[in-house]
Amino acid sequence: MTDSWAAFGADLHIEPLGPGLRSGLTNALREAVRTGRLAPGTRLPSSRTLARDLGIARNTVADAYADLVAEGRLTARQGSGTRVAQRADAAGPKAPRTPSRQVRRRPVHNLMPGSPDVSTFPRAAWLKASKRALTVAPDEAFGYGDPQGRVELRTALADYLARARGVYADPERIVICSGFVHGLALMGKVLRHRGVREAAVESSGLDIHRNLLTAAGLATPCLPVDELGARTGDLGGMRRVGAALLTPAHQFPTGVPLHPDRRAAAVDWARSSGGLILEDDYDGEFRYDRQPVGALQGLDPERVVYMGTAGKSLAPGLRLAWMVLPEGLVREVCDAKGGPEWMTGALDQLTLAEFIASGSYDRHVRAMRLRYRRRRDQLVETLAERAPGFRVSGIAAGLHAVIELPAGAEHSVVQAATWQGLALERLSRFGHPDAEARRDGLVIGYGTPSDSGWAGALDALCRVLP
Repeated sequence: MTDSWAAFGADLHIEPLGPGLRSGLTNALREAVRTGRLAPGTRLPSSRTLARDLGIARNTVADAYADLVAEGRLTARQGSGTRVAQRADAAGPKAPRTPSRQVRRRPVHNLMPGSPDVSTFPRAAWLKASKRALTVAPDEAFGYGDPQGRVELRTALADYLARARGVYADPERIVICSGFVHGLALMGKVLRHRGVREAAVESSGLDIHRNLLTAAGLATPCLPVDELGARTGDLGGMRRVGAALLTPAHQFPTGVPLHPDRRAAAVDWARSSGGLILEDDYDGEFRYDRQPVGALQGLDPERVVYMGTAGKSLAPGLRLAWMVLPEGLVREVCDAKGGPEWMTGALDQLTLAEFIASGSYDRHVRAMRLRYRRRRDQLVETLAERAPGFRVSGIAAGLHAVIELPAGAEHSVVQAATWQGLALERLSRFGHPDAEARRDGLVIGYGTPSDSGWAGALDALCRVLP
């Protein structure tokens, strides 16, 4: 049987060589050190932390550590924890190398943006909600159903979004989809069918979103982004644009909110031109320095398509997202989605509906808000102490932060991170091809690592900064 140990920022897949957990863990660690997946100098989590993450006894972890210290693969010093020995590769045979082909190692630490800490998924509460949902589910829930989505989930979402995000959300205006990308692809089809030829996007954002709109037959001119967010006042001069994709609460990736004057300008443009605003509220629930700003959709529900997802608040693997649509768009979006065969899984929808209605979703979001706030604070404090020349920009919100770099330093830092086994993303990666200016920086996903991998990821980050 294959076990997966995900406590180090990289999955360590092993075939257990002994009858017990101790031998399996020892062999997994030994192999990770031998192959370089755990680089020399990497600090390992405490035995208590790793035992909690793996669901095993603390003594089992302590014994495995002790075995590898005795072999010389690890070092343990009071006050500095347990680390991979600097010359650990000498303790065992080297892996064969093929001169003609470069071997790519999996990263030891993952600071890529875009994902929450999936190790915190509320399994027990989700299972409880699933059992309750299955118990009361009507028989027809196990049929093909409605492409618009289960009414139970749409009703629960309407209540939650109204009180938590200020969204005008009647259940009949909501369409459930399989992730934000699915929803955006549907909107691209609808816009093109309506005769829209161009959809403006922010000058810094995800290329996959631009590509989806382009695949639907839409051009994607860019709106410049500065310290006040997207320059929505420019929309009036973009005569062919019929829609605009915005991240008002927390611009991705720069981390700035859309200024109130620019929020008003966006809605004014939509009203006067007959255009639509596609609001990507990907992490709007996570604001740490104040109450979250309400959704833009609340200013004009007939001109703004609100798009949200459980991918950041719970887990991307759920593949659950939603659109709150102007009344006249609901049928068009359902037609674009197709027949019942293309609906999102009914059982997951029923479970999420119960999870929200029971208050479990609110409790989970509050808990994660505290966790991510601590992570961001630790990032800021660590940089101030160990790399004082660097600062975190953007508001205290979301699951990622931007670290500003000197001009021209981005490439060398990312290259150094690769050598350290650290996965991170450069800021310029998100620039629109037509953007006028690009800044050097790093986009750090502090929501991604597990608790046991967070300290090591911070250590590795500080080592690569110039």
